[in-house]
Amino acid sequence: MPKQVDHRERRETIARALWRVVEQRGIAHASVREVAQEAGISHGAVQHYFATREEMLAFAMDLASERTSRRVAEGVSELGDPPHPRDVLRVMLTEMLPLHPDARVTSRMSAAYVLEALHDATIHARVRDGLAHGRDLVEGIVRQAIDDGHIGPDRDPATETNLLLTLTGLTPLIELGVIEPQDALTAVDQHLDRLFTGPPGPEGGGAHRSSVTSPGPRGGTR
Repeated sequence: MPKQVDHRERRETIARALWRVVEQRGIAHASVREVAQEAGISHGAVQHYFATREEMLAFAMDLASERTSRRVAEGVSELGDPPHPRDVLRVMLTEMLPLHPDARVTSRMSAAYVLEALHDATIHARVRDGLAHGRDLVEGIVRQAIDDGHIGPDRDPATETNLLLTLTGLTPLIELGVIEPQDALTAVDQHLDRLFTGPPGPEGGGAHRSSVTSPGPRGGTR
């Protein structure tokens, strides 16, 4: 009997090839033809799984988002039970920064997709919804931390959420060598220390630290 093709697996293979094109040569080179060459398949084979370049980009971005979410979930699972909200936020923030190879790939894909969104209304809506969902998750953690006394009651959750997310703006500084990855981690930790000012319990909010000082590699892209 002929071998049955796993369509999801084949689409993921193409998406990962697109990631590599974006990482190595930029979004301008993410054409169906160049992605096909990177994936080692024919132009027609790519079109069999993705009718348009836009459809291919959307799937690749969704896969990158899933990959980031999985890294965050794995990082949180390694924390205490229940995990301290400071550590959860640290994992979320550091996995959005290009601090290891896998995060660098998904970070570059995300940045490229945002640029596409500026000129495509459909992509704009998808990206905006995704960013809004991520922001809502962070704000939910901040609000709960305030309710639980880990963060001072005088802090505004919306403003603190926005300030936390500005730390992801360190990405271009890391990518272009303006600062070192450790500098970014120090900035994240010091901001979290200032935010978590002393919850109930023996440790205190600002004193609670993750035992991991730097995120390590979490897999390749092929």
